[in-house]
Amino acid sequence: MTHSTTTPSDEIDRLREQLGTAPEKSQLQLIPTLAEQGESGLSVLMEWLLAQKNSPVTLAAGKAYQSLYTATSPEVQTFLQTHFPHGLVSLKSERDIDYGMLQEHLAKQEFQAADKLTLDKLCELAGEIATQRGWLYFTEIDTFPVADLQTIDSLWSIYSEGKFGFSVQRSLWLSVGKSWDKLWSKIGWKTENNWTRYPDQFTWDLTAPRGHLPLSNQLRGVRVIAALLSHSAWERQK
Repeated sequence: MTHSTTTPSDEIDRLREQLGTAPEKSQLQLIPTLAEQGESGLSVLMEWLLAQKNSPVTLAAGKAYQSLYTATSPEVQTFLQTHFPHGLVSLKSERDIDYGMLQEHLAKQEFQAADKLTLDKLCELAGEIATQRGWLYFTEIDTFPVADLQTIDSLWSIYSEGKFGFSVQRSLWLSVGKSWDKLWSKIGWKTENNWTRYPDQFTWDLTAPRGHLPLSNQLRGVRVIAALLSHSAWERQK
């Protein structure tokens, strides 16, 4: 009597097939499993990501890119440099602002550094005076180009499995009837009457509540975040 055995190659083939056909939620779970398989698993991820190159960027593609980006394999790094030299997300800007470092921080899940850089980039959008000031007036936000806000938001969303970003915060804000107190509680910025203290009480990883990041300084009032979440970028977002 013979017994069938599953070889490592069989397992990789099974995972490859699942990755190609599974719904995105399952793909997000499969990708770390493949990354743990070593070179053979990484090869599957490279093959799959390359096949997605000319399609709209999905959360699963973001997860696959992150897994490859943090891999130490020279083959993987050569693949990324060859096929994704500027990262996975298209960094569109109407003001010639470079979002490359923001993409790098988010691809590495360096969320605290990405949060600080996001504020810097928003100030850069507002102009030199805002950059020197280090914070925003709500009146400056209406001048922000749609393309730039959508780029920043896409970076946060794609590299957080859809958990973070201004558009996520907006959807939550609308879901609670634009109640700020309900939003603060929902996204973990306030507990009862106590504001979450920066930086140690915030959660800088994917265990955070949905919409937790990026931050906005509510001690200055709600006008800035209200302007951000009401911007026309989200109405025109595809």
